[in-house]
Amino acid sequence: MAAPDIKPHVDAITAALTGAGLLVGDGGAPPAASIPSTGVYVALYFDPGQSRPESLADQRTDFAVSFQVTAVGPTAEKCRWATQRVRMALHAPLTVSGRTSWRPEELGGPPIQRDDDVSPPLYYLPVQYRLQSTS
Repeated sequence: MAAPDIKPHVDAITAALTGAGLLVGDGGAPPAASIPSTGVYVALYFDPGQSRPESLADQRTDFAVSFQVTAVGPTAEKCRWATQRVRMALHAPLTVSGRTSWRPEELGGPPIQRDDDVSPPLYYLPVQYRLQSTS
């Protein structure tokens, strides 16, 4: 049996977010030219995932990946709006190709912050999640 693959999990999360009408960057902001006039987008950051045994037989078919979704917007309100869209998109179980997944678990994050190092300033709100699946 092959080790679980992170790619179908990344694809499922990305599809859920884009399906909710969000512009998604993988590992950072999407290209500047693609950012809509609203200035709102989300950036995804994934850990490498962890293969876990399903039983004492040590068959490592269960998989868990933690990820952060950072909502970005030109105002605090737009940033919160994007965060809520993320929450709604990740509320139901995701379709992970070839796997059965649990509903993503929201782990929280820090309060909204303002980035004054860019001009104009942007607001951002990172929220941590975990997605688990089995074969």
